[in-house]
Amino acid sequence: MRMRNLVAATAAVLVAGCLTVTSGASAQSNPSADDMIKMLKPTGSMTGGTRGIRPANAASSTAPAQPAAPIAGVAPSPSPSSQTAAAAAPLSRPAPAPAASAGPSVNLTINFQNGSAELTPDAVKTLSALGKALSSSDLSAFRFRIEGHTDTVGSRDYNISLSQARANKVAEFLEKNFGVAGGRLEAVGKGPEGLLVPTPDQTAEPRNRRVQVINLGA
Repeated sequence: MRMRNLVAATAAVLVAGCLTVTSGASAQSNPSADDMIKMLKPTGSMTGGTRGIRPANAASSTAPAQPAAPIAGVAPSPSPSSQTAAAAAPLSRPAPAPAASAGPSVNLTINFQNGSAELTPDAVKTLSALGKALSSSDLSAFRFRIEGHTDTVGSRDYNISLSQARANKVAEFLEKNFGVAGGRLEAVGKGPEGLLVPTPDQTAEPRNRRVQVINLGA
């Protein structure tokens, strides 16, 4: 009887451990459709692709004084004061244009079949939530870039090609199943560029195998 109870208790501990591992893995889930809307909805103006950034002022409203017209055959001689001012004045250089700020974005773990662009059931579930978000009234006026990313395992060219095929697949799914117009989606394969978690080459990092959705504005 003692031995039977001991075996039963050991089995219960093993089952509990397995459940703990399973629940821990499932806790790392993608955001819901409502969460995606909140993450992708801009807080300021993004119309016309400007993302609310104003260009630098082209010129001052006060025009500089023009020199008097020279007398024919006589070369004008600058006054000492003007020579001193010209030497002291620093060279005028145009102000650099402000850098475009990145739009709101969300990173999603999209599971594909190994080495292909075929969607798994988990991927379909995640993309269905994304489709609901992008077709909602909150986001229907915006365009989005669908970026495919990989880890550093394999050659760069292969990973870029694979990530492009997967980004195309995501855009195709959204257009076919949720009516998201193709003109609103820009699919780009980034491969190992822009790693979410910096790693050396040939490092398998699941967090780098992702799809990033970026709001490009109206």
